[in-house]
Amino acid sequence: MADNLMTIADLVKINSNDVDDHDITDLLNDAPFIRALVADTASNGTSHKYTKESSAPVVGFRAANAGRAHSKSGDTLVTIDLKILDASVTVDKAIADAYTKGGPDALMAREGKRHLRAAFAAAEAQLLYGVGAADAGGFVGLADATTLDHTTDAQVVDATGATACSSVYAIRSIDELSDVALITGNDGSITVGERFDHFAIDGDGKKFPAYGQAIEGWLALQIGSIHSVARLANLDATTKGLNDDLLSDLLSLAPSSRPFTMLVMNRRSLKQLQQSRTATNASGAAAPFPTEAFNVPIIVTDAVSSAETALVAEA
Repeated sequence: MADNLMTIADLVKINSNDVDDHDITDLLNDAPFIRALVADTASNGTSHKYTKESSAPVVGFRAANAGRAHSKSGDTLVTIDLKILDASVTVDKAIADAYTKGGPDALMAREGKRHLRAAFAAAEAQLLYGVGAADAGGFVGLADATTLDHTTDAQVVDATGATACSSVYAIRSIDELSDVALITGNDGSITVGERFDHFAIDGDGKKFPAYGQAIEGWLALQIGSIHSVARLANLDATTKGLNDDLLSDLLSLAPSSRPFTMLVMNRRSLKQLQQSRTATNASGAAAPFPTEAFNVPIIVTDAVSSAETALVAEA
């Protein structure tokens, strides 16, 4: 894809002293899910490895003076490759130098802040949809790990909607880092570099002087155990919307000793849940917008789509 850099027309919009620049936006690029997730640094720079118990030792009772066979526990080695999240900035040097509200440093800082915010929104979408429906060059996400084949995936509840679908994820993410976590590489941060001079290349292969700023980080998603996440899929816009019965089905998939710690959904699902509670409210008053369900906090993010393709059971 060709570069789409700031133009003179873009500069004119923001360069006048009689124009307030209050960072007002029409974009839905916040990242509340990332804020709620536990994070950890990769075990080895740009890759992350951990072991999980995959088989229990065989134990049992025995009679006095009688022996029994001993066995070992089993471990599975899990390796996760981190991917580079790149939000780097390039601006034509002449355009940046012509910015009257602080010069090139101020313009690069303005663009860098917006690029970084967009990067967190992109990372949030990747956490949810992964390589299948977000960025194929990114890391594996929650949706990549779920199907509707109940012979292999008992962690999915089917709401049976067929079009314009959405999902709710039940997630366990705690400080012990044994479940779902955002994994960051190297020094554990997204690095915002200093402004530097370089030659950019236009669509005809010709060079021009520009300023650059590298904004990069290594990220991946850890899904510790098969019990760390569950998905309520195929919620639609009409008759197959979200309600407490479906959330009860979803939350019941957690082991009794390892309950889920958050529910991740979008605004449409939150509205459906609120309206389902209003319909059953004995007082007749509208229920408030929910902040939890069965004492599990609700995280609302616009990164969860209302236009998902329905999951279909495998033949």
